Amino acid sequence: MQSPKRQASPAVDVVKRPIATNSRVKQDEKYRNELFLAAINTALQTKSNGVPDKFNELVRELSPSNVCSRPPAHVRGFIQMLCHVVSRLDRTHSTLVEALVRMPWTVLDAAIVKSYTVLMGMLLSARPEYLSLVLSMVAQGFTYYSTLDTLDPTTNPVPVVRSVVYDRLHYLLNHLLSIIPTLPSTLMPLLSRHFPHKRQSVAAQSTYIRNLLRISDYCPEVSDRILTTIIDRAITIDVEIQVELDELEADEDEPDEIFALEVDPFNTVFGQEEEEEDSDDDDSDGDSDILSDLSSEPDIDLDDTGRPEAIHTDSRHIQAMVKKLDTILEIMFQHLMRSVPSSDGDENPQPAPLPELPPLPSVLGSLHTFTPSPSPPPGPPDAARASKQRPTVESPSLQANFNALIAFFDRTILLTFKSRYTQFILFWLTSLDADFADIYLGMLIERALLDDNAPPVTRATAALYIGSFVSRAQFVERDETRRIVGVLCDWLSAHVDDEGSAQVFYAVAQSLFIIFCFRWRELQDADGKWIPALSLMHDVLHAPLAPLRMCSRDVSMQFAKVAQITNFAYVHHLLKGPSAEAELSSFFPFEPYRLPKSKRFVEPIFREWAQVKVGGDSDDEDEEEDEEEEEDELEEDLVGAIPVVSMRKLDEDSSDGETMGLGFSLDKMSISPLHGPIVTGTAGLASPLQLRP
Repeated sequence: MQSPKRQASPAVDVVKRPIATNSRVKQDEKYRNELFLAAINTALQTKSNGVPDKFNELVRELSPSNVCSRPPAHVRGFIQMLCHVVSRLDRTHSTLVEALVRMPWTVLDAAIVKSYTVLMGMLLSARPEYLSLVLSMVAQGFTYYSTLDTLDPTTNPVPVVRSVVYDRLHYLLNHLLSIIPTLPSTLMPLLSRHFPHKRQSVAAQSTYIRNLLRISDYCPEVSDRILTTIIDRAITIDVEIQVELDELEADEDEPDEIFALEVDPFNTVFGQEEEEEDSDDDDSDGDSDILSDLSSEPDIDLDDTGRPEAIHTDSRHIQAMVKKLDTILEIMFQHLMRSVPSSDGDENPQPAPLPELPPLPSVLGSLHTFTPSPSPPPGPPDAARASKQRPTVESPSLQANFNALIAFFDRTILLTFKSRYTQFILFWLTSLDADFADIYLGMLIERALLDDNAPPVTRATAALYIGSFVSRAQFVERDETRRIVGVLCDWLSAHVDDEGSAQVFYAVAQSLFIIFCFRWRELQDADGKWIPALSLMHDVLHAPLAPLRMCSRDVSMQFAKVAQITNFAYVHHLLKGPSAEAELSSFFPFEPYRLPKSKRFVEPIFREWAQVKVGGDSDDEDEEEDEEEEEDELEEDLVGAIPVVSMRKLDEDSSDGETMGLGFSLDKMSISPLHGPIVTGTAGLASPLQLRP
């Protein structure tokens, strides 16, 4: 039986493609690179001979459109061959260097990034005159409004996440730091110059600040200046928030929108961000406002006449500033948290390293290698747990941060009037180590009581910081509170007749009054006796300077109430009589912290009035009637005095039935434009504290 014949298949012309061996690929790459090098040498030579045509073609080869459209191997080979001629790139070839700096290398292939990084290191080693140009490119790349936003998406179809771009910029900067020891002196002014204007969006502020803090991790030479630059920006925003947040939200139909869930800008793609709505309209109409040189121009907005603009009071602007300040302080708390040692003694948490880039091609294999920089820090651990940790000064970074911040506080924050929240960074930091709190209080006492050469207004402010800090800080313990009260009482007793120190005297007395209101329990022994230092208070209260009349009326009234209820003294009659033209301002630097995101760091260590207020209720109705009759008789005796507010009356008037008592008035002590500047007793107004723009 014959097998069936197979049908003849049609003839197909098959072209066999030769498989390129590894040696063939390397040979082709070597040949291409030799052509590149020859073209580069020819262009540089003809440029020197006065014929710039080929040199201009070389510059155009590095344009963004050409670089993004060329195959990665082509671009990488071109960059590698430029490494051979860096020593020849003098000022006459600056246009080529500028083209190299402007090229969008951060969005290209990872191998190109590696080659570009090596090229920049070799260029600056051979030609340090280009250092400022390169570092300015790096600093500008850390901003939110990068030149990458202008790239044509058709020439670079692969989406690039911002975090990848920032990783590569840190990779380059870390490499340059490893080969140029003097780089930090040039870097910091450029970083300050590119700091976003305070009118720019939350994303712009947070993006740049996070990148700055990451630089401080691998460049400790600029760490102190980075911290102070960020806090200085926070202060300029802080002083514009001169309203209570509760009042601000009450004026808004949808108050929570400003604090809605945000997208991490590091996870967004260049060119695909949603339009920012929290930048001020009058400052976002041009690229000229994108960069702000903090080192040469004050952060002040001027009107058409050239005068400083008045502080904005519209709720939308203030809410935008609140959101920016809240974000900045949260980032700062998170950064400082990384310096807090964990239970095993290590600083916690440590960031993960950058992903490794591909190895260098063989042609550059012998060139300098380096370690990638760390990635951004993860979120902090729970604030309540961290606040209980008591690290020692064996943590170098924690000690360095504290030293930088307390120095900045002494020369800047202490002189800034109406700052509401920025000082809480140091408040939180002092809670981490008992030595930090001792150093901070010691510095304040020295400024307020011992530095006779300091301006009275500075000494008075330092005294008010003492009272607010000891009253509100839960980590200031009983013995420390007693020591502070003793020091204040001794100083007041020694200056009861010193009219020349009236301004400081009133500030110290006001601080003592508020400490007594909050911490009177710690000032009593187990048998109910007051500490001996308080025996000096009789002479202070009856001094010719009349502190109860010259201090803030709110503070004096509350002290009188607490002193009466605790059976310390009855001083209501000392409230009557003429007071100063403008009473001592109710300036309490550490008031309840209301910023919604960052308050989780402060609340566990902050003493609220509700925790310590004196109860005014009595279980026995007969005792209530007797007490009420006694108060009425006392008020009748105080002809012309400020009326005593009945604790019981406040309780009865409370709509929710809860005890308002002293908290009702203390909660109203706030920094607002209604309060006047600190005064020098009966001598009139003193020079006002610095109000930063």
